[in-house]
Amino acid sequence: MFDRETYRKQIAETYDYIAPKLPAKPEVGIILGTGLGGLAKEIDVQLELPYQEIPNFPVSTVESHAGKLIIGTLGGKNVMAMQGRFHYYEGYSMTQITFPLRIMKKLGINVLLISNAGGGMNPLFRKGDLMLIDDHINLLGTNPLIGQNLDEFGPRFPDMSEPYSKRLIALAEDIALENKIKVQKGVFVAMPGPSLETRAEYRFLRATGADVVGMSTVPEVIVAVHQGMEVLGISVITDECFPEALQPVNVEEIIRVAAQTEPKLTLIMREVVKRL
Repeated sequence: MFDRETYRKQIAETYDYIAPKLPAKPEVGIILGTGLGGLAKEIDVQLELPYQEIPNFPVSTVESHAGKLIIGTLGGKNVMAMQGRFHYYEGYSMTQITFPLRIMKKLGINVLLISNAGGGMNPLFRKGDLMLIDDHINLLGTNPLIGQNLDEFGPRFPDMSEPYSKRLIALAEDIALENKIKVQKGVFVAMPGPSLETRAEYRFLRATGADVVGMSTVPEVIVAVHQGMEVLGISVITDECFPEALQPVNVEEIIRVAAQTEPKLTLIMREVVKRL
């Protein structure tokens, strides 16, 4: 059961560990998804903190997730990047998964850039495409805000009419156009995983209005919105989930496609940060 006071103490303890080590106050938070840790190479790194050394931080158990908090500069801005995230299917609670977002906010971060690898269900989308997320559907079966509200971070019933910033989406679209990068725009749906979906589930998810499916992002975005952060979300479509032409998928192939597409994602994110 969620204990608000214990959670507050954990936030304070983690903040007290990280804050004195920071070379400067971070302005932008970044969460890098499966196979998408390469943006870290673009950061002028001033401090690296392995998750296992940070009090109260979960440890990423997923292949391709480095498990480091990276602090430095990108595009002339002070950033804090999570190279590796946490998932519900790893056995973590929603409050554990979103704990780093609470730390980011307490450190003064008000903008979040978040990426993921996902399966494309829209028949107009193809493997290797980028999708700017303009809305989401939460089918994880739970919500990170269940339990006592942390009033100092946000309201009991946060509005979700614009979870992904229209301003940042427009900025990303401009950057993509300038650099001749094709981007899609659509709805991301989060499923618990870790099994991939059946053909019937893909039909169902497509009927709900979703364009891309994945196993992350939504909890972090809900908490970010709860605490008043502006969010840009981008999905890398690593496989095509068309029920009548469904092919078996493995993690190695997903990581390979993510790595191929990563330079385009990195360029857009870097330029967005630069123009904030």
